[in-house]
Amino acid sequence: MENAIEVRDLVKSFGNVVALKGCSFTVSDGEVFGLIGPNGAGKTTTLRIVGTLIKPTSGSVSVFGVDVVRSPDRVRGMISYLPEEAGAYQNLSGDEYLRFMASFYAAGGREVEDMVEEGRRISGLDERLKDRVKGYSKGMKRRLLLARALMVRPRLAILDEPTSGLDVVHAYHVRRMIKDYVKERGVTVLLSSHNMLEVEFLCDRVALINKGVIVAEGRPDELKQRYGAENLEQVFMEATRLG
Repeated sequence: MENAIEVRDLVKSFGNVVALKGCSFTVSDGEVFGLIGPNGAGKTTTLRIVGTLIKPTSGSVSVFGVDVVRSPDRVRGMISYLPEEAGAYQNLSGDEYLRFMASFYAAGGREVEDMVEEGRRISGLDERLKDRVKGYSKGMKRRLLLARALMVRPRLAILDEPTSGLDVVHAYHVRRMIKDYVKERGVTVLLSSHNMLEVEFLCDRVALINKGVIVAEGRPDELKQRYGAENLEQVFMEATRLG
């Protein structure tokens, strides 16, 4: 079976700062894969390279067999990307925003409507979709933006810190949205998070990254057993101490 993502010896430098130091990992088709670690570990840089937003200094990345540097347009046709600090147009209603974004992806009117209906269902915002986005809470905006990312039915959804800054209720809804959508549609998800406890709920496999280096990779239960830990936070502490 073809891998959804293959990352090999990935290096990224910003001037004298080396953000990634030879990272390698693979993501299987239909898998939810978490790249987890503290702020500044290299998570967002990795996601931006996979999403064709920046180029690596060296190494290679392919998405469903397509090189992200040589064929970025082909890759963009297969993915959706949700940045941590994404925003929506404040003066549009939630419904208008979904329709506006669907018009960039859909071939025609019926497809636009189908996509918008999918976005409505995913968001779970119901009647609040008639209200302007500027009146939404941060959690509601995040649910709207996640619906936008998933309603286009990408082969790969790249989600950067999808629950960052959300309260318990909205974080729960966002996690449930991701998990349910993956189950229904079989989409592959690459997500980043510094919340290692919630990742156990979402991810089939994870890679722990620290200071630009992958320090451990595997299923959450495997990693906990390997390091004699109760949770991934303890795994991370042990892996970085031993590494």
